[in-house]
Amino acid sequence: MKILVVEDNPQVAETIMDYLELSGHRMDCAYHGQAALQLLAEQRFDVIIMDVMMPRLDGLSTVARLREQGIPTPVLFLTARDSLNDKLAGFKAGGDDYLVKPFAMEELEVRLQALALRGPRCDMGALSVGELTLDPASSRATRAGVELKLGKIPFQILTLLVRRSPHLVSRQEVLDTVWGDEEPDSDALRSHIYALRNALDKPFPTPMLETLHGQGYRLVSA
Repeated sequence: MKILVVEDNPQVAETIMDYLELSGHRMDCAYHGQAALQLLAEQRFDVIIMDVMMPRLDGLSTVARLREQGIPTPVLFLTARDSLNDKLAGFKAGGDDYLVKPFAMEELEVRLQALALRGPRCDMGALSVGELTLDPASSRATRAGVELKLGKIPFQILTLLVRRSPHLVSRQEVLDTVWGDEEPDSDALRSHIYALRNALDKPFPTPMLETLHGQGYRLVSA
């Protein structure tokens, strides 16, 4: 399995990674939610181990955000929070399993294998706004039946806008969702918005992407 460990305690993360690497799994690590979202935008994993209490972006918010982005990778929450309400909150946020610390490494590995065998979530189908249809799993989008040719980052921006439509998405939320901690200069975001507008609106009579200067972006039905 290819496993992402999201854990803000380096000692805990190292212990988990050492054990699972010895079992033959490929590992990567992020120390907070923003870094995890950045990795998940760039790579595919079989399963994610997610701590709950973390700085910058906690585990529940991270999982809710990756589900909003259409990332279907199974998530196992690993946390000391053991109340029923904590567990329910984890599943509501989009988690698939919940293991309370302290735990046995053998149990952790068995649960991860079960999640990997189950595969990506199947409840995250195509999204639509007006004549626009978007499938996060296949990274394909069509408008009025015409496939849109979009790069990775414009597609991520469009996915966020579709999920929020018709509400306004602030410029900062776009930056946080797509780039995480590695915030680009203002020209980079502007160029990706320009590319998105060219693919989404230019070939069609009615624009869907609105820019509210100084506020953010919004997607409306054509």
